[in-house]
Amino acid sequence: MESLHVVVMGVAGAGKTTVSAALADRLGWVLAEADEFHPQANVDKMASGVPLTDEDRWPWLCSIRDWMTAQAAVGRSTVLTCSALKRSYRRLLDTADGRVIFAHLDGSPELLAERIGGRTGHFMPTGLLPSQLATLEPLTAEEYATGSLRLDIAQSPESLVNAIQATLHLPVA
Repeated sequence: MESLHVVVMGVAGAGKTTVSAALADRLGWVLAEADEFHPQANVDKMASGVPLTDEDRWPWLCSIRDWMTAQAAVGRSTVLTCSALKRSYRRLLDTADGRVIFAHLDGSPELLAERIGGRTGHFMPTGLLPSQLATLEPLTAEEYATGSLRLDIAQSPESLVNAIQATLHLPVA
């Protein structure tokens, strides 16, 4: 069976970590947080309220793609959190070995800001949300045709995991 990589994407506060962890646990798949692939310079930049540029993001995205390819090489499917805001970023991630599907967690700016404001211990300040929303490019018809999906974060995390699993016809571990 071909390795499958489910990239749970969206802006900060969408619930990527919560949904990804629950999905990976349910499926028994390897889980990775894209934030862990950022070099310290990117983390420092975001923590100081400065949005990343594409130049900052390309090496980060390549390391994520390479990690997915390495997992596929040993027959593992993965769940990964990654903002993947632009189509060009998703196209690069889609070059990983295996099949790459994007599950876009989407919601109102108000709900997203409320969630960001309520979390602790994360380097992403609420002030960067508008720049993320402005950067976000919705999934394309081509991406939907390959199995990618958009989900409303007003639903419970369990409902979102159920929807991803059902839409992608994924087995329970």
